[in-house]
Amino acid sequence: MIPAYIQIHDQIKKEIDEGKWQIGQRLPSERDLSDDFGVSRMTLRQAVTLLVEEGILERRVGSGTYVAGRRVQEKMRGTTSFTEIVNAQGKTPSSKLISYQRKLASETECQQLQLTSKDYVISMERVRYADQVPLVYEVASIPEKLICDFNRTEITEHFFKTLTANGYQIGKSQQTIYAKTANERVADYLDVTKGHAILALTQVSYFTDGRPFEYVRSQYVGDRFEFYLENN
Repeated sequence: MIPAYIQIHDQIKKEIDEGKWQIGQRLPSERDLSDDFGVSRMTLRQAVTLLVEEGILERRVGSGTYVAGRRVQEKMRGTTSFTEIVNAQGKTPSSKLISYQRKLASETECQQLQLTSKDYVISMERVRYADQVPLVYEVASIPEKLICDFNRTEITEHFFKTLTANGYQIGKSQQTIYAKTANERVADYLDVTKGHAILALTQVSYFTDGRPFEYVRSQYVGDRFEFYLENN
């Protein structure tokens, strides 16, 4: 026999899929829902907790439980800009530049970007948005010698488009993903609480000739963004 909380989980999910509950809509209280389903509040809470863990519902402290917005997805294959990813989801991308500086490449940047300790990089710190909702805090390092002929706007607002418009062919990327929690500074930028679940990503992007052109350290809000794999 299927447990009661699973049956409730399936029914609420079905109602969301059928449009009874819209994205962003607040659900009735646990007391009201438990009365509607004829179960204890503990059983109802089990069903809701499972839906929250699946990203279908979200709890807002002091406010209630809401139907979660659909997460922005990135396919883990090839190299795609953030703007292209967000546009493909039917959302409007934007970004806020926090810092932009020229500095000598660090040891890690030298290793990832095939530079020497005498080479300079441009380091950009940004928050990226989809429909004005903050999704990711990132720090990008780019070899200065690669972009010395580009203006700041071309680099900060549409870097990949600038590269392709100037004859560069973008190839593969290497990515590492791991889980962490947001520190106070990052949490403030992403409009979440300190300790919120974060998907951390490091990525090195390459031209088709094998030269690395960007090293990025990103922190995505775990319940607003997801990665998925696609195999040929």
